[in-house]
Amino acid sequence: MSTILFELGTEELPPKSLKTLQNALYDHVKTALGEQNIAFDDIKAYSAPRRLALLIKGVGDYQPDRTETKKGPNIKASFDADGNLSRAGQGFLQGLNANGLNLTKDDLITISDKKGEYIAYTLTIKGEKVTDLMPSLIQKALDDLPIAKRMRSGASKDEFVRPVQWVVLMADDAVIPARIQGHDTSNRSRGHRYHAPDFFVIDHAEHYESLLAERFVVADFAKRQADIVAQVQKLSNEIGANAIVPDELLDEVTALVDYPVALRASFPERFLAVPQEALISTMQADQKYFCLTDDNGKLKPNFIFISNIDSLDKSAVILGNEKVVRPRLSDAEFFFLQDQKRPLADFAETLKTRVFQDKLGTIWEKGERIAKLSASIATQIGANPDNASRAGILAKADLATTLVGEFPELQGIAGTYYAHKSGEKADVANAISEQYLPKFSGDELPKTPIGIALALSDRLDTLVGIFGISQAPTGSKDPFSLRRASIGILRILIENKLPLNLASLVREAIANFGDKLTNANTFDDVMEFVGSRYRAMYTEQGVNVDTIQAVQAINPQSPLDFDERIRAVQAFRALPQAQVLAENNKRVANILAKADNVGESVQENLLTETAEKALYQAILSAKETVKPLQDKADYQGVLTALTALASPLTEFFDNVMVNADDENLKNNRLALLGQVRTLFLSVADIGVLQS
Repeated sequence: MSTILFELGTEELPPKSLKTLQNALYDHVKTALGEQNIAFDDIKAYSAPRRLALLIKGVGDYQPDRTETKKGPNIKASFDADGNLSRAGQGFLQGLNANGLNLTKDDLITISDKKGEYIAYTLTIKGEKVTDLMPSLIQKALDDLPIAKRMRSGASKDEFVRPVQWVVLMADDAVIPARIQGHDTSNRSRGHRYHAPDFFVIDHAEHYESLLAERFVVADFAKRQADIVAQVQKLSNEIGANAIVPDELLDEVTALVDYPVALRASFPERFLAVPQEALISTMQADQKYFCLTDDNGKLKPNFIFISNIDSLDKSAVILGNEKVVRPRLSDAEFFFLQDQKRPLADFAETLKTRVFQDKLGTIWEKGERIAKLSASIATQIGANPDNASRAGILAKADLATTLVGEFPELQGIAGTYYAHKSGEKADVANAISEQYLPKFSGDELPKTPIGIALALSDRLDTLVGIFGISQAPTGSKDPFSLRRASIGILRILIENKLPLNLASLVREAIANFGDKLTNANTFDDVMEFVGSRYRAMYTEQGVNVDTIQAVQAINPQSPLDFDERIRAVQAFRALPQAQVLAENNKRVANILAKADNVGESVQENLLTETAEKALYQAILSAKETVKPLQDKADYQGVLTALTALASPLTEFFDNVMVNADDENLKNNRLALLGQVRTLFLSVADIGVLQS
């Protein structure tokens, strides 16, 4: 058993891809070891700015021997009448001996399958030496890494994401001689680019991590990241601040440094007058800094950065970073002050010449449509329609500001700042930023009524417009993010408990476009598209697919109503009578589907069998019980009450012939089943449920 070390030394790897490359290398090699039947105890991946590495412990010296049965011609074709090998049999034997074997007829065996018996020979294939297999296995893994664009270095024909500088491949203390990525393997690596730049010898594979640590390289990505988090936490605690540490930024910073040293710096307090989102954006995106806030979420004039050197003069490093960030913050300040020279409404006017979409007109026209639909929604949810309309007109105004031009991610946020400074009403100003919520799966929702109206109107207008010109998303292409917009609409209506009719809102949005839309099926297409989002949304929550189908079968028009039915059906499934009722409802649906006409009323005098009389009485009782529950949309209560039909319905099917010879009896029994189905369909099509 041995420990194998592989390290690929390169120029600085792309920081946003480092973790992905490390994990992919790990996965590919681990899979290949399994496919080659190479035993090992553990495999660990390492990555740092200039290296990708693997340490594989407890590796067997050889692959285990394996057997392989070579199948020849069938018995009849293999031997002649005297029992000697025929030409076919001799040909099979000669083929085996061509591989260096010295076999005779007596070495052959007989195997059989469904088609008959055959001559055969079982070869024992000796396992190869693992160190002989590793170079090609590793090269194949490198070739398969998810690298969008590979490059060549100098005259070399070998390609990788960055120029390769050295390759280490060892088994314990010995080099495994090979050529990988155009470089001869060795036991020589390098430490930190500045603190320990020279080559050094790795005396044993298991000393890899500790030898690098002595040379200012924390090779373990996870350890390096944990160290960064701990240092940032310590520095932020010292001034009673909270650090903003987004996962993506943390991964990128971890990939940028070999030896993390966290330092805290500051910037002039005057910049805090600028929207903090702009300051945070530029410090995170451009400088890779961790911003600090107080307990109320307000930005502090401090930030933490991660240095890749342990400088003897840390104050000079801090001063350098403060000098670098100041011009970026000054730019944000300049744009912010420049924009305030005009009221936000002036920026809205400039949108009359800016195109939203060629066939759908300008952004100003979109704002007018949003304003109209927002006012309508506001009226329905008890909000001020005039304020909603005003918010709609101003909704996209900040797209014309210089601040959003420089920081596109601030659209909406900048608008809210400028609306407040322009003297707009608070609920109008706050709605401008809320219109973009939720921005992603699980994101917060708009909280104010005007913000809700604006968020719904914006998404509905875009959905209807794009479908109205027949540019629906195809495959993975969704340039207007209509899938996300649809789920946003559903979440806003459901989680805010708004009983709005989605079909009515879509029709209003269509009407607001006038004659711009060319797709005659816009309404149906939009409703089908939004409806298809239910499945993605609810399966993510762990809801059974057939539960969703059971509710979709009755096509509720209100997303909130849809959600309440989903919850009711999910609860119903846990009841002991659920399975038998689902099976019987399916049977009822099949019977009624084959009937020509099903009457609504049941004639009691035509009920002749005890079981059908009992079912009729159970239906009458159920109707009386569920009526008040239906009136208040207590769907869970309705389904619970309808479990009383489980036994009577089963007894009915066990003892009553629905398709009786007597036409009157038959029609009366169909009407009886029709009433059962109507009761259940008041909630969902229970017959769709699987066991």
